[in-house]
Amino acid sequence: MAEDGKPTELRFEEIYSKYGVLGLELSPKAKSLVGKPVRVLGFIAPPLKAEAAFFVLTRAAATVCPFCSSDADWPVDIMVVYPRNKGQALHSTAPMAITGQLELGSKTDRETGFVSQVRIVDAEMQKLR
Repeated sequence: MAEDGKPTELRFEEIYSKYGVLGLELSPKAKSLVGKPVRVLGFIAPPLKAEAAFFVLTRAAATVCPFCSSDADWPVDIMVVYPRNKGQALHSTAPMAITGQLELGSKTDRETGFVSQVRIVDAEMQKLR
């Protein structure tokens, strides 16, 4: 949390420090924010499954599913969001501000089998326009 009591702003380009043939390396900033409240700006991707308990946030607006089935192919510009209100599935093309607790590391969603590397849990959403 920032000194002013607000969540720390985290941009997609700040999550990883290295990209290469050996994979992705999480940045020192991202690692320091694990378990802490963060705020990320992005766009909601089309749903993987309508009744899923999560949605995917992307850096840019997406018209098709932007993710893969393996964490080995994990794109650097997406993250999984688990809303505080489980039934709150947003389908919006507007930019969003997502605030919640940051989680890092490979995790498989039990219901869908979707594998993620970066997650925001207990999230609250706010449309920006």
